[in-house]
Amino acid sequence: MRILVVADVHANLAALQAVLAEAGEFETLWSLGDVVGYGAEPGACIELLRRYPLVAVAGNHDLAAVGAIGLEEFNPFAAEAARWTATQLSAAEKAWLSELPQVAAEGQFTLVHGSLMDPAWGYLFAASDAEEHLRRQPTPFGLVGHTHVPAVFFESEEAYLHGGASLALAERRFVANPGGVGQPRDGDPRAAYAVLDTEARRIEFRRAAYDIETTQAKIRAAGLPAYLAERLARGR
Repeated sequence: MRILVVADVHANLAALQAVLAEAGEFETLWSLGDVVGYGAEPGACIELLRRYPLVAVAGNHDLAAVGAIGLEEFNPFAAEAARWTATQLSAAEKAWLSELPQVAAEGQFTLVHGSLMDPAWGYLFAASDAEEHLRRQPTPFGLVGHTHVPAVFFESEEAYLHGGASLALAERRFVANPGGVGQPRDGDPRAAYAVLDTEARRIEFRRAAYDIETTQAKIRAAGLPAYLAERLARGR
């Protein structure tokens, strides 16, 4: 089975469309949280994802948009975007986000947005951060989002990944991050994603270019903070 893995779409429709166009054929799609927030097209991104056989978990921006968590931990730009997003979503879209689990198990994989210590907010930036997560991970392999940086963590070892890197599903347990679709933060502005092939037992990390300038214009036109548009070109 081929599975498309995305995280942190963040209401960036053009980036999501580019990923879907370049990913090739796949049987199902896994979304690791934060479908909404920051970007100008939250409803369209939800609608597009739901066209596919989908397994999705909730991220902190998804929870904030439906009032399930407060905005105290958000920076001012993120908080403003969360308030705006809440005004844009339909009742049905909010209901869908509200019903997403924070953790899901699919075969040999555990899916969560942040970490198993804190599903909505936990960041895995280094092997030291991932040690407790891996102890709690009930499956051999795991997938997370939230940092917007492609990476893989083994016990006591970490590696940051580039487009074209791949990882075998072997004996070593790991938790991996495909990077952010809608707001990459590793210095590469292209949308990051992964394709998992369960028959070949390999996950490949990829990048897709998209129309950043038009996306920036939509963010500005929506009245969202200009910073959220500007950072897309920097990939930071």
